[in-house]
Amino acid sequence: MNLDRVEKIAEAVLYEGYMLYPYRPSSVKNQRRWNFGVLCPQAYSESQQGSEAWMMQTECLIKATPSTRLSVKLRFLQIVKRSIGKLRTLGHEVPEGMEPEFDAVDRLEVAGRVFQPWQEAVEREHTSAALDPASLSSLAPLYLTFPAGKNFEYLHDELGRAVGVIVREWENLTASMQFGSTLSCDGVFMVTVRVRNLSFFEPLATADREDALAFSLVSAHTILGVEHGEFVSLLDPPAEFKDIAVHCNNIGTWPVLVGDLAETVLSSPIILYDYPQIAPESAGNLFDSTEIDEILSLRILTLTDDEKREMRQSDDRAREILERTETMPEEQFRKLHGVLRGLTPVKEEAL
Repeated sequence: MNLDRVEKIAEAVLYEGYMLYPYRPSSVKNQRRWNFGVLCPQAYSESQQGSEAWMMQTECLIKATPSTRLSVKLRFLQIVKRSIGKLRTLGHEVPEGMEPEFDAVDRLEVAGRVFQPWQEAVEREHTSAALDPASLSSLAPLYLTFPAGKNFEYLHDELGRAVGVIVREWENLTASMQFGSTLSCDGVFMVTVRVRNLSFFEPLATADREDALAFSLVSAHTILGVEHGEFVSLLDPPAEFKDIAVHCNNIGTWPVLVGDLAETVLSSPIILYDYPQIAPESAGNLFDSTEIDEILSLRILTLTDDEKREMRQSDDRAREILERTETMPEEQFRKLHGVLRGLTPVKEEAL
């Protein structure tokens, strides 16, 4: 069992909506994040009468033997607040661990680059391995903590003097993973994976979703893998398992088979078919999968020089999209235009 084979599919899920065309922080639709699979703190969810989720649950079926072992990987993005500061004393850098004196600004141009505040994101994950499906219900909840932090990156002018600083801050996150299993029939277990966001958050009367996102698990999903066993499709279960499959209760996420065999499941907030694949014509992530790759790539090329400059300087991932699109060979563009797959002959109607 190799969980790496689903990484490309999982990456597409993880960064869906991370940044939208035209990939500029000044764009109205990039002022607020709208990623799928957001697990807010419980306190905020309750203040919103449950309209914002704080828990997700995956239930699926595994055909198991005594030697079957299960692995579960939780993956999500954590929001990182990026602020820009202008140093009060030109060229003054303080030792690591100390906070420099600066004034927060909305825009700072240094050495021909423009720096702006933004919401970045870092990937977080945890894997629980070698789990016995028959004994999951006896396991205590697993508590995960991702500590808060802050770091500073100095900005230097053409003469090498520190004139500004990028401040990156992230909040403390606490989550729990709880496992369960029920023997549904001979050798078939219904496995449950429940993820909760237990981060401390005190919602104020003026607090909005943007405040809660800093304490949220964003684009949360799980990848399940099994050795010496086999998952059962919930989209198209075999006849003998259909009555069991309908009792699987998935909340905020949906498990589908991925890879070549029925040994890996991706459970994400985006509903997919079994065995999804990244189209071979795709040159890479665009984060805006509601768009057609060809149209979106052509739109990127029509951006003005100032727009491209902002896109290039706003975010490393956005810069990679721009550079990939601008250097895309003509034959690659032709591949994006469309392809026919799975044609079958039309049956002749009986006379």
